[in-house]
Amino acid sequence: MSKKPTLDADLLQQTLAVAKQAARQAEAVINKYYQSNDLNTEVKGDQTPVTVADKQAEQIIRAAISEHFPEHGIYGEEFGRSNHGAEDSEFLWLIDPIDGTKSFVRQYPFFSTQIALMYQGELVMGVSNAPAFSEMAWATLGGGAFLNNKSIQVADEFVSHSACVSTGNIQSLVNTNWQSFGQLLTKFGKIRGYGDFYHYHLLASGKIDLVIESDVNILDIAALTVVVREAGGVITNLQGQPIDLQTSSILAGTRTTHELGLKTLNE
Repeated sequence: MSKKPTLDADLLQQTLAVAKQAARQAEAVINKYYQSNDLNTEVKGDQTPVTVADKQAEQIIRAAISEHFPEHGIYGEEFGRSNHGAEDSEFLWLIDPIDGTKSFVRQYPFFSTQIALMYQGELVMGVSNAPAFSEMAWATLGGGAFLNNKSIQVADEFVSHSACVSTGNIQSLVNTNWQSFGQLLTKFGKIRGYGDFYHYHLLASGKIDLVIESDVNILDIAALTVVVREAGGVITNLQGQPIDLQTSSILAGTRTTHELGLKTLNE
């Protein structure tokens, strides 16, 4: 386990306040365009969509961060990585203005704004805001996890007949872990595919027990990683490696279900 970095508690709370405010400002733009026919949708090189709402929301978040922390680096989904002269900064903000743009474009509510802070390579703060659900989750290193101002914790026991595993995008499992994946599913009473931010919010709130995804990037899950950890959960990639900028798969659960998932998937 990596050593937790030392970070001034007041500064950490300041970054949280800025992230929450920026998420709310982005929410106003997102709500303006949601279920609109004026999205100016484009398809990026990776065949994922991007809209005017994605771009405007990220610009708002970047502006808020730069105003308060001009010395920090920023890495965003739509405008890439920029340090503004802060190449040696120990701080890196990670932004996905609309995680779930495909949902957003097709007008169903599984999308969110993800804002996280990395300090000395360790994720220390995260805000996950879901406008259509009226849900904002957040967490800071050592400060616990919250959903709409209520403290949250992962489930404290595992009862297989009522336990729930939720899968996100699992396409890349087809030719690698498919048989082991099937074995893992038999150990749970319910199988769902909540996807995107939502199953992490449910996991951190003790309402489901395990999350599996095989096609993600760090901007999708950085903030959610902090939320899950601070809610008492365990989150790694599918091989049990720590979350970092190269992470492309997720196994997240309670200590019991994560251990079960890791063992079954990698037998």
